[in-house]
Amino acid sequence: MARPLRWVGAMLALALLAAGGTALVLQAQGIAPRALAPYIEKRSSGHNALITGAGEWTSDTLLRLDRGAATAPSAAIGGIGARSAAVRAPEAGTVRLVATSEEARRALALAEAGDVITFMPGVYRFTQAPLVANHPGTALASIVVRAERPGTVTIEFDLGEGFVVSAPHWHFENLTIRGVCKVQAFCEHAFHVTGGASDFRSRNNTIIDFNAHFKINGEGGRFPDHGRIEDNTVRNDSVRDTASPVTPVDLVAASHWRIRRNLISDFVKSGGDRISYGGFAKGAGSDNIFEQNMVLCESRLQGLPGQRVGLSLGGGATGKPYCRDKRCIVEQEQSEIRANLIAGCSDDGIYLNNAAASKVTHNTLIDTGGITVRFPGSSADVEGNLVDGAIRARNGGELRLLDNRTTPISLLYVGYHPVRSLFRHAAGGDFAWEGEPPRRQRGAAFVPDLCGTQRGATLAYGAFDDIAACLTRKD
Repeated sequence: MARPLRWVGAMLALALLAAGGTALVLQAQGIAPRALAPYIEKRSSGHNALITGAGEWTSDTLLRLDRGAATAPSAAIGGIGARSAAVRAPEAGTVRLVATSEEARRALALAEAGDVITFMPGVYRFTQAPLVANHPGTALASIVVRAERPGTVTIEFDLGEGFVVSAPHWHFENLTIRGVCKVQAFCEHAFHVTGGASDFRSRNNTIIDFNAHFKINGEGGRFPDHGRIEDNTVRNDSVRDTASPVTPVDLVAASHWRIRRNLISDFVKSGGDRISYGGFAKGAGSDNIFEQNMVLCESRLQGLPGQRVGLSLGGGATGKPYCRDKRCIVEQEQSEIRANLIAGCSDDGIYLNNAAASKVTHNTLIDTGGITVRFPGSSADVEGNLVDGAIRARNGGELRLLDNRTTPISLLYVGYHPVRSLFRHAAGGDFAWEGEPPRRQRGAAFVPDLCGTQRGATLAYGAFDDIAACLTRKD
């Protein structure tokens, strides 16, 4: 029976799309095949076997037309994420070596400005209570928590929160941090950055198996502004079985953050609403920038139910008590998403929700739902992006398009992906150009390159001029 049902579904899908210019109607409504597929499957469930089977195969056909065969994008592009070379230790400061979990906990509790708390090689497990960083460093003498070399120190947290940082000028570098809770829902955050924790920095760390690896929010009327998350590898090795938010970079109400050159992957949520994000900034903050990140919504974990969004300004909105202004008239203002490579997302690659005066510039989106600017509070300049899908405004969002390369939604319904075909094998993570890259005829303001190289005078659309520069690690 399965084979006839498969053909029934396929024929139904093609008939749906052919009849009366349905694909053009869906394009006008901004409904991509990957968004229509779960709706059809849900509406056909619970009926007799023929209807249910036809719905399932229709959904499968739509997904295959839009997404193609399930092939894991590679997460092994060098130059993005944590590196094998160490971030160098400060030239000045008091080095405090720790060799046990108890020594580490004591060193953080007694830390003073200028301390360089250095873990000796080994595995350190922490239970019962988080590591609290509540003594301030200074702009000239930060408090640094580090390993001498990446890959030599693993910190295991069997805790809801690992490091709780509430004081300014704490920097963490060269560490491997892993959540090891038997119940996944209990491992919420590797870092909770809150209140007065300005100038927080995470550099060159590998952080695995948390719901929200970085949780950033205000407390008591204070906000941890001017933070940096740079050159980290952030991922989950299994589906998060939780109803709590699953968002590796969960930034609420803070401003002036820079999230750059990180590899963020596999943030699948199986509980609750099953919606997850690679990273968002929301809660009435401003001047937050996501740049030069590689976001793989599905790399090791593929084909699972739920919606994965790449990067967002506004996320799923914020409760007013948690907003910087206690009102959230807008979720973000004057923030940017630029020069990121985002791939393998079951939902939007970039989503703006009440994000005012935004800029979305020179990103490359492959196998995503495209870019959406939504609700009256959103306004965005969207320029120079290379999108395997569409760019659209919804529910009153204001969109100013400035020379992007996209794919009309109607073409996705017949399985045609001209942007994807610009690359040698995008579905497998090979983003080398198949021929000459498409280049813009007009100039642009400063645009960083995903791979950190100087961009040419005539820019290629998207996040990079030549992916080869990312393949050679600059350690």
